[in-house]
Amino acid sequence: MPSSKSKKAFALRLDPAVHGAVERLAAGELRSANAQIEILLREALKKRGIEVAVSTRAKRGRPPKT
Repeated sequence: MPSSKSKKAFALRLDPAVHGAVERLAAGELRSANAQIEILLREALKKRGIEVAVSTRAKRGRPPKT
């Protein structure tokens, strides 16, 4: 069940050459293509003077014993 803090999913159509370049870059940096696209978008936004706050991730694993 998605929460209000989950990531937004949407379809993205890319030129196959662009997608291939993103996949190669992602593989070289041990990331998924999706994570690499997000990083590239954040870098492009920052370059244009738009700061995007990094969302906090949900904690993983078992909750601590009480």
